[in-house]
Amino acid sequence: MKPIRYLFSIPMMLSGLSLFAAKELPAYMDESLPMEQRVEDALSRMTTQEKINMIHAQGKFSSPGVPRLGIPDLWMSDGPHGVRAEINWNDWGYSGRTNDSITAFPALTALAATWNPTLSFEYGNALGEEALYREKDVMLGPGVNIYRTPLNGRNFEYMGEDPYLASVLVVPYIKGMQQNGVGASVKHFALNNQELWRGHINVNLSDRALHEIYLPAFKSAVIDGDSWTIMGAYNKIRGQHACHNEMLLNKILKENWGYKGVVMTDWGGAHDTREAALYGLDLEMGSYTNGLTSESEFTTDDYYMARPYLEMLEKGELPMSTLDDKARRMLRLNFLTAMKRNKPLGSVASPEHYAVAEQIGNEAIVLLKNSPVAKGGNPLLPLSPALKSILVVGDNATRDLMKGGGSSELKVKDNVTPLAGLRALYGDKVKYAQGYRAGKPMYSHVEQIPASVQDSLRAEAVAMAKNADVVIMVGGLNKNHQQDCEAGDRESYALPFGQPEFIEALQAANPNLIVLLLSGNAVEMPWADKVPAVAQAWYLGSMAGKSIANVVSGKVNPSGKLPSMLYSKILVEI
Repeated sequence: MKPIRYLFSIPMMLSGLSLFAAKELPAYMDESLPMEQRVEDALSRMTTQEKINMIHAQGKFSSPGVPRLGIPDLWMSDGPHGVRAEINWNDWGYSGRTNDSITAFPALTALAATWNPTLSFEYGNALGEEALYREKDVMLGPGVNIYRTPLNGRNFEYMGEDPYLASVLVVPYIKGMQQNGVGASVKHFALNNQELWRGHINVNLSDRALHEIYLPAFKSAVIDGDSWTIMGAYNKIRGQHACHNEMLLNKILKENWGYKGVVMTDWGGAHDTREAALYGLDLEMGSYTNGLTSESEFTTDDYYMARPYLEMLEKGELPMSTLDDKARRMLRLNFLTAMKRNKPLGSVASPEHYAVAEQIGNEAIVLLKNSPVAKGGNPLLPLSPALKSILVVGDNATRDLMKGGGSSELKVKDNVTPLAGLRALYGDKVKYAQGYRAGKPMYSHVEQIPASVQDSLRAEAVAMAKNADVVIMVGGLNKNHQQDCEAGDRESYALPFGQPEFIEALQAANPNLIVLLLSGNAVEMPWADKVPAVAQAWYLGSMAGKSIANVVSGKVNPSGKLPSMLYSKILVEI
């Protein structure tokens, strides 16, 4: 991707400048002038076709600029926790570059558990710097959909169930990112609270629930955070798709909240040209795909806001004012990002970014229980320096939890796993047994692990547990389908892969048991009364192992707060 940008975007801007070198600089290129004056000047110079080109994708993660005027293309990237590896121009395969490894920051549920707006700003700033280095103009995040059920496969991308908490934390994240000239795209607007059937489910609710529960974080992002873009949701709201919903986009967002930014679709979220033209959509991305894996024979010229829109304009079936409004918004975004000249250079996977990720992890871990094993004894945490043998068990102790999950999948430069973090601190005292196997991270289906394999792994771990001073079980969920993963929801509230039975067996073998849950969702814990120490450790990204070791050792006092409720059980499962 990067060579394309160098060959076309920057030289075109420079050639555009050279055309005007001998005469007065056009108003739209003069950054000293008011934004609206620049926008109107550029708009007046554009043809209808150039305006149409600007409001729909030209590839998987790019939309066109105006080459004739030296206005560069826009480049976007998933996601809320890090800059995704480069995707091919127009298919979902990875491009195979060797220079697109990055920092994975903790998932947004972990950030929410810190209750710390200052860390949220540092998170957004660090991610913005990494996006700059990777030459991205818009980052597709943060997500602020409300956590309404622990079965939602995408809860890990959001900021919990409390509208006020999400409203407070989203603003500094946006400001931190956008101070770098990288636009945030707050998503998914709105009511995308389940993944199953997300493309067609119709959400009906009261006005009170809409405004008191589901919209406050978006409202704060717009009014207080000045988010330059917003991404629509896949679902319908009161019978009309969210990406061109008259009530949501025209009435609430643009009229009531006075939004001047860009509304983009989620990939494949547009469904109707007339509604897209009239009801608030500004940028169409990924149409005729599922946003993850599927392809289409249609080209970007066939998008709803491409040739079909142009034809309706030419026939007088739609007013030209609709197109001009969309082009204005795209020009504002371009001037704030791709065309902005005085931006930092950015950086990636730096010590400073690793420090931010580690600090968020330190403050995110929630200590749920810490009781003495024997009456009158000391709690298990922090670990005593006198311990001579520590057994770490569990697939998540060594698993790359940045793989899978959907569009938030990341390619990291460094990954300090929980096992690596504990070994760095305790050395040869630490032994490891896998205990269970979770399978490969895949979309739409699940790898089935033979029972004989699971039984063998469990037996080995339980046998080793009998001889350890303390056992640390690193379990939870992962980014596989039907767990914490886009495009599917959990089918059960219980821990998968036989973990409940495994925990019971470990406790019977050694009562000095600590359970660390790595997940973006709450899980059922029928074993909690028997286990002396339990902590919710979320998905903590590149520096997960360091943060976990900091808390387990007592170097850091666990201070995380739950951003959503832990239910003992749920009565209805999918």
